[in-house]
Amino acid sequence: MFSIGELSRRTKVKVPTIRYYETVGLLTAPERTEGNQRRYDQAGLQRLSFIRHARDLGFSIEAISSLIELQDHPDRSCQAATDIAAAQLSDVRAKIRRLRALEKELLRITKGCDGEGVSEDCYVLTSLADHELCEREH
Repeated sequence: MFSIGELSRRTKVKVPTIRYYETVGLLTAPERTEGNQRRYDQAGLQRLSFIRHARDLGFSIEAISSLIELQDHPDRSCQAATDIAAAQLSDVRAKIRRLRALEKELLRITKGCDGEGVSEDCYVLTSLADHELCEREH
């Protein structure tokens, strides 16, 4: 059995976050000692590790909840899990496209200024002040 502090150390999930996951139903409420301290078992540790890994991959709380529901019913088709992962992949790819566009715009802006003038004539500051100077929407 693990205290909430030990569970936090083992999973690198902060104590308030563990409590939050309990509140939203991702983690089941653990047993408590006579002193009312939480005590987690190995299944709780594994579940929290699952949640942490899913969060690291960018899955939303709602998606994780759906994945846990599937995990708790091993007789169900895994198609829903595949669909959830595919949607997350699509979201990540869209974010990458947006970040690449931002990178290009920032590169263009920084190349527009050699850093040797005064701020009154700085292309970076001028570009940030006037969105019309951007080459594309971002």
